[in-house]
Amino acid sequence: MPPLERQEEDQEADGLRKVIHVDMDAFYASVEQRDDPSLRGKPIAVGGSSGRGVVAAASYEARVFGVRSAMPSVRASRLCPDLIFRKPRFDVYRAVSQQIRAIFLDYTPHVEPLSLDEAYLDVTADLKGIGSATRIAEDIRRRIKAETGLTASAGVSYNKFLAKLASDQNKPDGICVIRPGEGAAFVSTLPVRRFHGVGPRGAKKMARLGIETGADLAKKDLAFLRAHFGSFAEYLFRAARGVDLRQVRADRPRKSVGGERTFSENIEDPDTLRDTMDSIIEIVWERIERAEARGRTVTLKLRYADFKTLTRARSLSHSVTDKAEFSRIAHALLEDLMPLPQPIRLMGLTLSALERGESETGEAQDGQLSFL
Repeated sequence: MPPLERQEEDQEADGLRKVIHVDMDAFYASVEQRDDPSLRGKPIAVGGSSGRGVVAAASYEARVFGVRSAMPSVRASRLCPDLIFRKPRFDVYRAVSQQIRAIFLDYTPHVEPLSLDEAYLDVTADLKGIGSATRIAEDIRRRIKAETGLTASAGVSYNKFLAKLASDQNKPDGICVIRPGEGAAFVSTLPVRRFHGVGPRGAKKMARLGIETGADLAKKDLAFLRAHFGSFAEYLFRAARGVDLRQVRADRPRKSVGGERTFSENIEDPDTLRDTMDSIIEIVWERIERAEARGRTVTLKLRYADFKTLTRARSLSHSVTDKAEFSRIAHALLEDLMPLPQPIRLMGLTLSALERGESETGEAQDGQLSFL
C-alpha cells in the first residue's frame, strides 16, 4: 500500500478529488423505528405534537402524505391523520452519529460533518489503500447497516456539489456515482429545482426565463444571471457546469448555528411572518442546545421575491443563554423591518460569535428546514 502522502500527491497531480457524501435515510425517524419495532412501516414524525410544535423529522411513510421537517405539527396531522409523534431523543441520535463518524474515520481523516446525519468524506487518499471511492462508499454503507441497523445513501464524485446531488439520486438505501467527465452531463438532465438553494418560487421564475433544466441554465451567461439573480448568479453559473472548488474541511471551527427556510409561496402577511419566525426559532434553538453553543450575535436573514437578500444583526455584551431571550431578539429584528417592502421567499436565523463548537448552518427548500 502506498503511503497516504504519496496517494495524495498522485491525485493532486491529476487535479481531481474523490469525494463521498453520506446521508442517513430519515435518520431521527429511522432510529425511533429501529428502537420500537411497533413503529416500523408506520408514518412517524419526530417533534412536538401540539401548540406551536414542529416536525423535526419524518419517516418515509409519513413523507408520502406530504409531511416534511419544519412543518407545523398541526398541519402535519391534517395531512396524515394516522401520524404518530415521538419526542426527540437527541442523546440517542448523537450516540448513533458518533458510531457512524467512527466508521468514516476508519477510511479517511478528512471528514466534514454537516449535521448528525450527513457528512462529506475526501477519500482521495484512503487509510486502507482501497483506491476506489465507490468501493469505500459501499463498504461504509454495509458497515453502517451492520453496526447500527440503519440505512444510508451515498453519492460519489469528484467534488462536493456533485457528491451531494448524487446521494439524493437513489434514496433511500442507494448509491450513485458521477465519474470524472460526467458532471456537466449529469447536471444538464436535472430540473433546476434539484439545485440546492432553488426553491419552488425560484424554479417558477427560472421557468419564465426559459430555464427548466441544468442544460437551459448552462446556456445563460454570467451577465444574464447577474441581472436576474444578483449574487446568486455565480453559484448558478458554476453549478450548471458541475463545478465546485470547495474542499472537504475536517474539524472546521464553529462560526454559527442556524437555519433557513425557503417557502413554497412568498410571504408578506405580518401574522404569517411572525408564526414562521416562531417555527424557525423552535428548531434553531433546538440545534443551539444540542450543540451546547453560546453566542452573542443573533442575525436575521430575509430574501425577497426578487432574490435580493437583507440581513440584520444584533450583538450583545453577553452570550444568549435562553430561548426566551433568543426569541425576543429575533422578533425585534423582524418587527424593525415591517412593513416589508415586498414579500419574502426565505427567512433564516443564526446565532454567531460563539464561544465554542462547529458551524451548523443550512438552507431548506419546499418548507423543509435543514442544516447544510
